[in-house]
Amino acid sequence: MKPLEKTTLLCTLAALACACNPDNGPVGPGAAIRVAADASKADQPAYGPWGAPVNLGPVVNSAYNDQHPSISKDGLSLYFVSNRPGGFGGNDIWVSQRATVDDAWGTPQNLGPSINTSSNDFAPDLSIDGHHLYMNSDRPGGCGGSDLYVARRHDKDDDFGWGQPENLGCAVNTIYDEAGPLFFEDETRDTRTAIRRDGLEMFISSDATGRPGGVGGQDLWVSRRATTSDPWSTPVNLGPTVNSSYFDGAPALSFDGTTLYFFSARPGGFGANDLYVTTRARLGGPEVVAEGDAERHERAEIHGQRGAHRKGMR
Repeated sequence: MKPLEKTTLLCTLAALACACNPDNGPVGPGAAIRVAADASKADQPAYGPWGAPVNLGPVVNSAYNDQHPSISKDGLSLYFVSNRPGGFGGNDIWVSQRATVDDAWGTPQNLGPSINTSSNDFAPDLSIDGHHLYMNSDRPGGCGGSDLYVARRHDKDDDFGWGQPENLGCAVNTIYDEAGPLFFEDETRDTRTAIRRDGLEMFISSDATGRPGGVGGQDLWVSRRATTSDPWSTPVNLGPTVNSSYFDGAPALSFDGTTLYFFSARPGGFGANDLYVTTRARLGGPEVVAEGDAERHERAEIHGQRGAHRKGMR
């Protein structure tokens, strides 16, 4: 495969560096740097607390396992993994679509034989430009038990236009299992699951055992940093409003940072694992102030055109 410039593919997230306590001393040669860092904090976007998670409902969820979501940049395509009937193997990748961000999610559709096989195809991760889909699969012909793959498409609005996934090769993959790919693009600082687009907030799922503040067996946590040059802080649990005493995992953050998708085994769902969403309000920040009416109109126009195209296909 051709290498992608200015990108990093993170196969697993084993540990996070702990941030040092800030030095409050106002004098010395480092004072100007600290003042600049403090100024950058003031320019960061501000968000409210996360709300109670909402089950995506019986149209999206099934009586089977529905998990590992990935949301497109425009918020109109939700990719996820399911072992529901109608697929090609044990676990397949499916997509649910909606015409606008205010519409309900449509009936999920299997991505088809270009992506899925009779083996397990898992953990979809859309690149921010919408042209690459990373995943892992234990299909034959790889380097190990489960390998990382990438599929490409020309039209980023065509959820069924993916080419055959290509193995990332045995320099990345090993004889062991590689799973859960995470794509991070330097220029826009955005990624599907963990990292907010400015690179200052990262959401992870982690075993709560041995971590202070855990709620269930597997919880969602957040780590922050003041600038992209700083180390990440010790992860903080999102708390009992978001997490349950059951398994909560695989967070996927929307492009604007206000919506977090994940899956959970908590009671009250429709299957073993269900997809949920929690939201928070954007309270302010430079991007909110700088966003003009022309940009909002252009984005709304794009959503409208895409929605009309999808309705025409149904």
